[in-house]
Amino acid sequence: MTPKTGRYSRYIRPIQTFADLLIINLLILVCMRPAMSNFGYHTIISGFWLVISYYSGFYEVYRFTKAISILGKLIKQFLFISLVTFAYVGYKYKYVTPYEVQIYIFSCFCAVAFVKFSIFYLLKKYRVFYGGNLRKVVIIGKGKNVNELVDFFQKNPDYGYSLIRTFDLKLEKRAQLEEVFSFVKSNQIDEIYGALNNLSNSDVEEIINFADNNLKTIKLLPDNKNVLMRNLTVEYYGYIPIISLRKIPLEKEINKRLKRGFDILFSILVVVGILSWLTPIIALLIKLESKGPVFFKQKRNGLNYEEFYCYKFRSMRLNPIADLEQVQKNDPRITRIGKFIRKTSIDELPQFFNVLLGDMSVVGPRPHMVSHTEMYAKSVDKFMVRHFIKPGITGLAQTNGYRGEVENNKDIINRVKYDIFYLENWSILLDVKIVFMTIVNAIKGEEKAY
Repeated sequence: MTPKTGRYSRYIRPIQTFADLLIINLLILVCMRPAMSNFGYHTIISGFWLVISYYSGFYEVYRFTKAISILGKLIKQFLFISLVTFAYVGYKYKYVTPYEVQIYIFSCFCAVAFVKFSIFYLLKKYRVFYGGNLRKVVIIGKGKNVNELVDFFQKNPDYGYSLIRTFDLKLEKRAQLEEVFSFVKSNQIDEIYGALNNLSNSDVEEIINFADNNLKTIKLLPDNKNVLMRNLTVEYYGYIPIISLRKIPLEKEINKRLKRGFDILFSILVVVGILSWLTPIIALLIKLESKGPVFFKQKRNGLNYEEFYCYKFRSMRLNPIADLEQVQKNDPRITRIGKFIRKTSIDELPQFFNVLLGDMSVVGPRPHMVSHTEMYAKSVDKFMVRHFIKPGITGLAQTNGYRGEVENNKDIINRVKYDIFYLENWSILLDVKIVFMTIVNAIKGEEKAY
């Protein structure tokens, strides 16, 4: 299994956000009176800028976004910023004239627009001349909509889509779909486009299952926008409607940053407030009872199926099957102190270092050991979908009774269902709720905490 190519640059949006904040703050010094340049106003304008941009989707600019849409985002953003600025100036600095405020807003608009459009068009030129930031795609099916999409990809290299192959399904669709799936895996294709007029419901279901289980993006070409009676996302490549089947909130850069900020803040509180004094005590107790290291590290699969070392306090005696067999009830490998720290979930606390390192999140699908991940990927439908986001120390499945040992197929199937629900319905409030439920469950004690 190969890691999935990242959809977004991890640097462009943070840099653009920083540049915008720098512009709106520096121009206060240039366009406004010196009294306006104070900590209070800089904090307010920066805070409102971030909040407004989050709700307006100001930084949600993709390779298929039109220039007119970017202009609309700019106008919407600065309408709200204008209201905030005029309200604050009118309340706090009555001697500042409306003309000065207007000059400030106009200057900010022009500077931010210049930066935003420069990045947008430079990325287009980068894709055309250097072949960078490309996504490899295949198309399944034939017909007018397929021909239009092929023509679109060929005539618009600045969008960054590299059409590798088109599959014309005729007879024996099942065998042909197997050929498509093999081609997609061997050529590391990023996105699959399917024409609905050439695919039956079972064909679509098979393609969706393949995409989900192999971390590929699947998009469908409808005959018309209303062909599917579901609440799906419709994007336009030029004038061609494209349906996205799964909308993942954490694909938005602002949501990633918000979640990462929560992870870092919460982890620092745990590391400084708890681990700083608890670690020496637990280390001493572990060492007194059995030989071996204080910390246990094990390879797990995380975001995009990449492997990382997951850290825990060692709760078992050293044994050769620690990376192969999951802990069971009354497992003889568990030490006395191990039983206590597992029951109270103290053994999981070192994973907050994993969070700080960026391998994990505080909340997310629980990562499995590599051998189990490979097994479940083959036997459990949609298991691989969990790897579209970072794994977590705790998760929605764990707070609903599906933690610890997987005793039967029902356990892992329901765990995957909860993980996919979390992935598709993430919010920072849901993270807070799961953390609170985890703490409550740890205090109450859980049946499968062994």
